[in-house]
Amino acid sequence: MKIKLSVQVTLAALATIAAAALPVVSAQAAEVEVLHYWTSGGEAKSVAELKKMMEAKGITWKDFAVAGGGGENAMTALKARVIAGSAPTAAQIKGPSIQEWGKEGVLANIDAAATEGKWEANLPKVVSNVMKYQGHYVAAPVNVHRVNWLWINPEVLAKAGAKAPTNFTEFFDAADKIKKAGMIAVAHGGQPWQDATVFESVALGVGGADFYKKAIVQLDPASLTGPTMIKTFETLAKIKTYIDKDAAGRDWNLATAMIINGKAGMQFMGDWAKGEFTAAGKQPGKDYLCMPAPGTDKAFTFNIDSMTMFKVKSAEEQKSQLVLAGAIMSPEFQEVFNLNKGSIPARAGVSRAKFDSCAIKSMDDMDATSKNGGLVPSFAHGMAIDSAKAGAFQDVIAKFMNSSMTPQAAVLALAKAAKAK
Repeated sequence: MKIKLSVQVTLAALATIAAAALPVVSAQAAEVEVLHYWTSGGEAKSVAELKKMMEAKGITWKDFAVAGGGGENAMTALKARVIAGSAPTAAQIKGPSIQEWGKEGVLANIDAAATEGKWEANLPKVVSNVMKYQGHYVAAPVNVHRVNWLWINPEVLAKAGAKAPTNFTEFFDAADKIKKAGMIAVAHGGQPWQDATVFESVALGVGGADFYKKAIVQLDPASLTGPTMIKTFETLAKIKTYIDKDAAGRDWNLATAMIINGKAGMQFMGDWAKGEFTAAGKQPGKDYLCMPAPGTDKAFTFNIDSMTMFKVKSAEEQKSQLVLAGAIMSPEFQEVFNLNKGSIPARAGVSRAKFDSCAIKSMDDMDATSKNGGLVPSFAHGMAIDSAKAGAFQDVIAKFMNSSMTPQAAVLALAKAAKAK
């Protein structure tokens, strides 16, 4: 979905949003207005910490929180504000959407904050590239989520006489044993984004990082329709047979609860699942295991939350914006935000003292994969391809998961989806 700000949004949408979205008075001197959709418990706590940091620097924080819709409502409000010529200081935007906003000519250059904070030295290149438009920093990364995790209940494994899998041969062996023992092998929520989350981990595990980059990031037609992608869908078809019949429409956290309470053995899900285990008082390594999805121990699919900066008018506003960017990238904020959210810091140099074993494993693997070429963007979470193509991919995968579509038909549909505009 292209932004196309030159096209007028519907009057109904603007009428609904304008009263809440447009400021009553112009921004005061030392003030930042931040649009975000971090409204749940841990996220809201994290935002409150950033607000405290800014106010300690003498800068007023104007909160523009828009709940619901996984960020869709926030983006609708943002478009209305930008069209009205009253963009906020910063907005929570990620992945290729940053480039789409950059093309509209509305983003601010924050190279000064990046230079002062030595971002180039403290960010993996693959992360810093996402934060830039035409070679200049326009966004500050808040965190890194690892998507290619497999969450396991070790008690279920023990009851089934199975071992934690590192590849798909071991995975299916464990799944067979769990199923035979009368438990659900794979906890899953039958929603399109969850289907896509499993798919990308399977593609990575079957084909490796180079195949993933060629097929899913570069959209190479031969890779999308070749034998490795067919094998990916064959593997996905086999995983389907271990998912229970009640999975349709199940939320991801309810699937995680199945692992927590011992009803199921394994779940493919990003590291936000860890928050559910933590909330239930469970300890990593003892009550649950966090392992890279089968075959992906040398790779890392990332999902980065970031604050994108919009052009502001006065020199005072610009100065406050650079302070905000610097605060987001500070080790202090990166620590508190990620302890609350279950993710890991985007930058190097943050103390590991308070992070658990899953987070430390994630940090080590991110560091290793940023050097070996295994650090790749998650397509299921808006980091790899534009929203039109990602949506078309998701539709193909959801259809495959919910029908008798063959792997051969699926790869042809995927290649067609890669041309979506």
